[in-house]
Amino acid sequence: MKAVLTLITVIFFSTVAMAQNNEELKVETITMSVELNIEVKVEKDVKNDNQVARLYMFKNSRVKKALSFKTKKDNAKMA
Repeated sequence: MKAVLTLITVIFFSTVAMAQNNEELKVETITMSVELNIEVKVEKDVKNDNQVARLYMFKNSRVKKALSFKTKKDNAKMA
């Protein structure tokens, strides 16, 4: 019953959509001139920084190192 009702509604809406006889409206187009003003300024700042860049094997090693801190209360106590 559900399939028959679905089929009837699909056929109904498709026939309603095909029955639309709208004529195409013509749109007036306007042409405008466009000027492209592109200026490229290149500024190079030369810095003589002699800093060491560390390369880590693992992706988040800095984060893992920062999160693996130990406090004084983390130590095991003798009972």
